[in-house]
Amino acid sequence: MRTALLQSSGRPGSVAENLKVLDAAAGRAAAAGAGLLVTPEMFLTGYAIGDGIGRLAEPADGDFADAVADLAGRHGLAVAYGYPERDGDAVFNSAQLVSADGTRLANYRKTHLFGCFERDHFTPGEQPVVQAELGGLTVGLMICYDVEFPENVRAHALAGTDLLLVPTAQMHPYQFVAESVVPVRAFENQMYVAYVNRVGKEGEFEFVGLSVLAGPDGVARTRAGRDEDLVVADADPGFLARSRESNPYLLDRRPGLYGSLG
Repeated sequence: MRTALLQSSGRPGSVAENLKVLDAAAGRAAAAGAGLLVTPEMFLTGYAIGDGIGRLAEPADGDFADAVADLAGRHGLAVAYGYPERDGDAVFNSAQLVSADGTRLANYRKTHLFGCFERDHFTPGEQPVVQAELGGLTVGLMICYDVEFPENVRAHALAGTDLLLVPTAQMHPYQFVAESVVPVRAFENQMYVAYVNRVGKEGEFEFVGLSVLAGPDGVARTRAGRDEDLVVADADPGFLARSRESNPYLLDRRPGLYGSLG
């Protein structure tokens, strides 16, 4: 499945402007033959917007979802986007996957919150593996810091995830995660990983870009630089099947030895 990665911080604080950016990117992605477009973490509102997070947060089936469903349908591609989700008094750092016909397929709440900023503004999610079927692949959702926990990604591997989508707000000086950790996660778990970052300065943070689609061989199929960009590459189910046949990691596991690690 051809997958487009939108590396952009949009216009922090303006959902209307970010929807315009997303709409334009969806048009470019569709023109490139993509069946899926993935945005960074908290793309619809901005990340470093302080109390604006709570003010702009919406339910998973709110106006945000309707607007994304509309543009997905107009451009004929699925969209995975980051946003703040309100559920009662709780606000979650969430990512939602919408199909090309506008159907909400999956909604994930970030389980591992990074730093005081996130712990002050969000409630952690409790469901580590969220999946949907799309384009002949089992697609999983995760957000930024979650991918840095090997147990998280291994849980997806054991649940059959083929393509792991990771909307991200990766900041300086942790660029080694995009450069090294993500390709290793893809290799050791035999899956594709789409890691899609924000870029540039935003509040107290400096986002490093370097969005990447890594394959099960640990090789980047495409990688963005440090500026706003839209990059496209294929998650090939045939290559994935052949890679899994030749790589013994998941078959050679001895889970009986790991029980004490829980």
